[in-house]
Amino acid sequence: MNPIPIVLLTIALVLVVAVLAAAGAGKLARLNGASYPTALTRAAVAFAATLTLASALTTALAACR
Repeated sequence: MNPIPIVLLTIALVLVVAVLAAAGAGKLARLNGASYPTALTRAAVAFAATLTLASALTTALAACR
């Protein structure tokens, strides 16, 4: 079985989850009264944190293999 489609689908899923987390964080920040630059910064931090968490989980799972 070719692992390339599975890897590509997993990457796409992680990116979608990261974008959704960023959008949620930005929307919540904006509803809380933050300015647009502050909300965008919080969204960027949430996006980066989600990707970092996914990377750490992938590294940990690869080490267990």
